Amino acid sequence: MTAPEPRKAPVLRVRDLVKEYGEGDAKVRALRGVNLDVERGDYVAIMGASGSGKSTLMNILGCLDIPTSGTYLIDGADVGRLNEHQLAILRNRRVGFVFQSFNLIPRMSALANVELPLVYGGIGQAERRERAMAALEQVGLTDRVHHEPNQLSGGQQQRVALARALAHQPALLLADEPTGNLDTASTGDVLQILDRLSESGRTIVLITHEDDVSAHAKRVIRLVDGEIVEDRRQAPVDGAPPRMALT
Repeated sequence: MTAPEPRKAPVLRVRDLVKEYGEGDAKVRALRGVNLDVERGDYVAIMGASGSGKSTLMNILGCLDIPTSGTYLIDGADVGRLNEHQLAILRNRRVGFVFQSFNLIPRMSALANVELPLVYGGIGQAERRERAMAALEQVGLTDRVHHEPNQLSGGQQQRVALARALAHQPALLLADEPTGNLDTASTGDVLQILDRLSESGRTIVLITHEDDVSAHAKRVIRLVDGEIVEDRRQAPVDGAPPRMALT
């Protein structure tokens, strides 16, 4: 009889996470003992009002900040035990970031922007090009590879940013208000891409304050004053209209 395969560790495991700023009477507790697991293939929306701690939590999950106390494991690696060099490698190889402001390099083509983190990761030129083109195809932009950001719409720029995050095949995709600067049509395009990525097994954690955006997730976590007050599963909305062509 074949033994069952051992269960893989969660992509994210957070235990008793605390983040404090300032000292004495000016001390602010942004996170108050957060506990969280995110399994492989999950699609999680983290919600909360301004000051709830959601951006602080996102920065820690993305290894852009360190907690005051508590433990955080990503893909089995204990982040608290890593030095700066190891953290940089972890961010580059295991986490894909998508920000509200796109963060593209202005005078570089879409293709070059997507290739950039692969350059930092030491990936050879031929493989870089192949991965970048595959990522741009995933987001429907193979006809815009040589366009610079100022030649693209906001929605197209965000899709380049998504391709850049996907190119190094991360264990986790972190998206911070990815539709915050987009019009309704572009928001729909980006959400359809995230839906397809989720259906393909990608692990996604998304920060948003919009119910229409969080409705696409499989799980919604709500923060108030640095604490999780709600953690629920839901049936995500159907990515709906028959798949539209992305231009």
